[in-house]
Amino acid sequence: MTDPWVALAPGADPAERVRMLRQAHERFTAGGTVVRPVRSVVADSWRRSARARVSPEGAGAAVELTDGDLGAYRAEHPLARVMPLFRELMGTFAADGEHLLAVCDAQGRLLWVEGHPVTRRRAGGMNFVPGARWAEADVGTNAPGTAVAVGRPVQVFAAEHFMRTVQPWTCAAAPVHDPRTGRLIGAVDITGGDGLAHPHSLAFVQAVARAAESQLALLAPPVCTGAALVLTALGRDEALLLAGGRKVRLSRRHSEIVVLLARHPEGLSADELLYALYEDESVSQVTLRAEMTRLRRVLGADLLRSRPYRLAVPVECDTDTVERRLGAGAVTAAVAAYAGPLLPQSQAPALVRLRRRLAEQLRAALVDRGDPDLLAEWVRTPWGEGDLDVWRALAALRPTPSVLARLRALDAELDSSAQG
Repeated sequence: MTDPWVALAPGADPAERVRMLRQAHERFTAGGTVVRPVRSVVADSWRRSARARVSPEGAGAAVELTDGDLGAYRAEHPLARVMPLFRELMGTFAADGEHLLAVCDAQGRLLWVEGHPVTRRRAGGMNFVPGARWAEADVGTNAPGTAVAVGRPVQVFAAEHFMRTVQPWTCAAAPVHDPRTGRLIGAVDITGGDGLAHPHSLAFVQAVARAAESQLALLAPPVCTGAALVLTALGRDEALLLAGGRKVRLSRRHSEIVVLLARHPEGLSADELLYALYEDESVSQVTLRAEMTRLRRVLGADLLRSRPYRLAVPVECDTDTVERRLGAGAVTAAVAAYAGPLLPQSQAPALVRLRRRLAEQLRAALVDRGDPDLLAEWVRTPWGEGDLDVWRALAALRPTPSVLARLRALDAELDSSAQG
């Protein structure tokens, strides 16, 4: 198995794998021993299920929310805002494939279960219905419950389910996080037959979950920072400043100065600003004062103060948005906000350090998240196409011929540079 999060390798015989999994499941439930071909993610889930005293012979989930209570809870849940998106992206696929679209909260309670009517009736026999609690600690290994337990997308195939009554089913689910805080708010799931035991179904729910997080980021009210200026500097050599409805395109040097002052609302002395801006220590304060005079004419005397140099009002920079989302663990939303390196042509020492630090923080978060779609998105960008660390992480998760070929080429380039 090349990807431990995918249930069935391409070309594998589903019937043979089901037979082997059933034998492994019987051995585990009899004596607690995990044998091949059980994937590590499933083995860990089986152990958690056993510790939670889930019975493999259980009939299904308990229904906790019904009627008015369910309706009121769903109406107030943040995932209600993206249910139209879920239906648009997954509704036809579920209905045509005789599958189910399910959405649960962070506790594994199913909020919506929609799709093919015959499949819904069958699923109702094990209480795979709205209001039922499908947390891993209650019903054992299952895609929505395990996804919220481990905080990442997961696929569960047939006898990988802990409860035998659920083993005729296959499902894939991905967690959804609040893009502002990074808090887990639930998961989106596709449930059906063995046909879902394919890498595409896992990639599909991952993409849907990421789309939902992006949609929530757009729908969320803006963070109240009190900022009177909005600065856009990522992926641009000349920053764009929005001040009171007025858009100002700054020169490259003015862009550097405003970014630095935005990072230091307490202000910078002339010496500090000179040191941050110029590699040549012979540049004088006279040169800086002339530059600040020109910037004051661009911004207005009421926005730029001196002694120390500082901006008179709070500034919200797009770098702040990326850093805030990274700090909250909302990696997908951070990637969406990252339009490219900070002032990519700037050679100002402080800007070079800041640009490198932000890119490294984002890269580390991507590798740690381990979402192959996010990694692939990064290496498709101009700033990520040569990123060896991300290519290596992607190759470990998705070792396709094209990915491996690109990784070999980058390794060869690195070796050639080292020898030269």
